[in-house]
Amino acid sequence: MYPNLYYAFKDLFGISLPFLRFVNSFGFFVALSFIGAAVTLTWELLRKEREGVLHYREEMVWIGKPASPTELLLNFILGFILGFKLIGLFISSSALTANVQDYILSGEGSLPFGLLVGLLFAGLKWYEKNKQKLPQPQEKKVRIWPHDRVGDLTIFAFVFGFLGAKIFNSFETWSDFVKDPMGSLFSFSGLTFYGGLICAALAIWYYARKHGIGFWQLNDATAPGLMLAYAIGRIGCQVSGDGDWGILNSAYYTTPDGKPALAQPGDYDRIIHQYQENYLPQFGGLDKIPHLSVKAPSFLPDWLFAYSYPHNVIMEGARIPGCDGNQYCNQLPIPVFPTPFYETLTCLVLFFFLWSIRKRLKTPGKLFAVYLILNGIERFLIEHIRVNSKYDIFGFHPTQAELISSGLVIAGVAILLVLNKKKSSAPPVGPDTPVPSPDFS
Repeated sequence: MYPNLYYAFKDLFGISLPFLRFVNSFGFFVALSFIGAAVTLTWELLRKEREGVLHYREEMVWIGKPASPTELLLNFILGFILGFKLIGLFISSSALTANVQDYILSGEGSLPFGLLVGLLFAGLKWYEKNKQKLPQPQEKKVRIWPHDRVGDLTIFAFVFGFLGAKIFNSFETWSDFVKDPMGSLFSFSGLTFYGGLICAALAIWYYARKHGIGFWQLNDATAPGLMLAYAIGRIGCQVSGDGDWGILNSAYYTTPDGKPALAQPGDYDRIIHQYQENYLPQFGGLDKIPHLSVKAPSFLPDWLFAYSYPHNVIMEGARIPGCDGNQYCNQLPIPVFPTPFYETLTCLVLFFFLWSIRKRLKTPGKLFAVYLILNGIERFLIEHIRVNSKYDIFGFHPTQAELISSGLVIAGVAILLVLNKKKSSAPPVGPDTPVPSPDFS
């Protein structure tokens, strides 16, 4: 496992770059997932604009005005945060810098560099506006196409997606949230994908409505990118070992060098009793630990079915013999199913499938409905071998993800039925039928 890029570069390329310790592996792949989603969304919006199904909107903007106090203040604040935290991270002697997440959420930082970078950002904004200043500012009408708003859409998705992921994760890990509400909400660990998806969707719906972008056309344009982003994000889970893995595979045990080895009768019970201090806090009892006994076929490597996540970022499991570091020296005594790896492969296949059919589904909303169904089915199936908190509902014990994924499948089917019904009841369009102009009011 590679908790941050320092370990990845050192292991893969033999290069020791200390500053890469500050680049969290999971965060790196999350950033890549947003970039991948933004790129595919831009391509799709451009295609729909060329086909004439999405249109520009004219807006009035001021040209030649000097920088306002609000613009200068916002740029100063942004620069201050970057200088205070980012530069402070590299020059601080605080022990908190050993864990970037703890450092970012602390009050530690470099005040001089914060002020310096803040003033620099404000000065650059003033210079940029002053260079374009006119003796008499003018109000000008400009055309803004949907693809011009991808940056805003990405920021909306990130901010509200992160908030939603944290809020839904707090519901899923309610006992931890009650013990430390602020720590749970403001930590970087514990992100529930569906919470992020729901809150981001609501925010984008509001944004699309405000700016006159066809909501279902926008949903269709985002569908392939959402599947791609999920696949890339799961690489981060696998690479960092963030705890988002499967249940125990009791057919194996972990050797001191982190490799899976076939267990003999009695090995599973012996090992979980030996390391019960690792399992009891999470499961509440050794008899409550979910596990399956599945041996890998001879033509596949054992780690595809039993992975110990050595050096995982959450430091879960037992100490690795001979590990000379103070952090990231743990591995799982009983290996687990590497579900993030399964989801990455599955969702990449689903991404290419959605990408291949995107031009064939002409009715707005259909592609997004197919995405909801496929995503829901994929997640519902993977939940059967993932470690997750379960609810007690009328004798049933579903996980949060099973409930939401079932809802997504139902929603996707309902959307398809409604769209098909509307299409069948719509009057036929002939060559003389007038086509209404888009309303941008």
